Amino acid sequence: MSYLDNILFAVLLIIGFGYFFISIKKIKRNINLGIEVDRNDNPGARWKNMAMIAMGQSKMVKRPIAGALHVVVYLGFIIINIELLEIIIDGLFGTHRVFAFLGSTYDFLIGSFEILAVLVLVAVVIFWIRRNVIKLRRFVMGDLKGFPKNDANYILYFEVVLMTLFLLMDASDLHLQNVSGGFSHFIKAGSFPISQFIEPIFNGMSNELVMLLFEVFWWLHIAGILVFMNYLYFSKHLHILLAFPNTYFADLNPLGRFDNLEAVTKEVKMMMDPNADPFAAAPAPEDDVPSKFGASDIQDLNWVQLLNAYTCTECGRCTSACPANITGKKLSPRKIMMDTRDRMEEVGKNIDANKGVFIPDNKTLLNDYITAEELWACTSCNACVEECPVNISPLSIIMDMRRYLVMEQSAAPMPLNAMMTNIENNGAPWQYSQQDRLNWKNEN
Repeated sequence: MSYLDNILFAVLLIIGFGYFFISIKKIKRNINLGIEVDRNDNPGARWKNMAMIAMGQSKMVKRPIAGALHVVVYLGFIIINIELLEIIIDGLFGTHRVFAFLGSTYDFLIGSFEILAVLVLVAVVIFWIRRNVIKLRRFVMGDLKGFPKNDANYILYFEVVLMTLFLLMDASDLHLQNVSGGFSHFIKAGSFPISQFIEPIFNGMSNELVMLLFEVFWWLHIAGILVFMNYLYFSKHLHILLAFPNTYFADLNPLGRFDNLEAVTKEVKMMMDPNADPFAAAPAPEDDVPSKFGASDIQDLNWVQLLNAYTCTECGRCTSACPANITGKKLSPRKIMMDTRDRMEEVGKNIDANKGVFIPDNKTLLNDYITAEELWACTSCNACVEECPVNISPLSIIMDMRRYLVMEQSAAPMPLNAMMTNIENNGAPWQYSQQDRLNWKNEN
């Protein structure tokens, strides 16, 4: 390579990684729009969660076919991109296979990369068939349409192109290693169990043409990786990065346990304390804004819930296990997460357009994105939380928005309002006074 090539490569890296870090900064800003919540307790359990679920894929393999294929693609993505370090060094300094000094270890690595590349191609083809030919139910549901539906295919095409370029790059490299002349810098290094069968396509071509093709494959491969990396911001595949913090900061409480609102808990404790003086509390300052009960927009959710939304893989496992959705209700836990992310992005763009300040846009997550009908269809069974491969909790968002409907708008469904009225008046969900509760024992 000439110095011009090195400079162009450095510029390409700066642009690619620069745009990527700008996107990461936006994601962090948007997540921090949420309410602060402490998730730093029990670090041992959190590290274990991350190791088992994000890294070990323990929840993915509960569905063995998709799980095994995903593990192949996941390992391929992680391991093959180790070579990216060598490509960056070679591109910046004009070297070629700079890690070749590792000898047999290097041969093993390159051979492993090639085998993984083929396995990734096989897995991607099967994924494409499942999504576009077999059309599994969770991939053709009404909540997955437009860009979210096409996004998965775009990723599969990306993978095919990147793996193909990788193998062609190795095959042309192998061809040039075996020729004599002005290509002495193509030292014999690496093991090529797959590309050795591709290499014959270059027979009969001039060495200069093969060299040109190698450079084309090399440049397209690194450019493709950088494009893919920056595409993640717009894609469901952002979970490649966020699955790790998402599983670390996941709620460690048992699935059936819900958090209590502090303000309500304080009131209940005061009501139950015979020694409490309700008038002893200091009056609140006149300019103090009372906290909202529940959530109507993303600013009312906590930051972990917003992290959940960005981490959502849109795989549909949650919706396919949701009893409400299965019985024809409007609720889709996947849509809850996608809507939260869409609203977060909308608020973020508003902030960007107004120089760091959010200008009210007369829209909210509730009603403009998620309807009350969807929220009340939920049975709060936690099936969606149990099924999610990266520990996302759509239910926590649903419950917070329900709280807002009940406690801020008194907009609960009529049967629920009747039940709460009976509990308040009779101490039980039924419309009987306490004196009449045992009347059933007198019946013959």
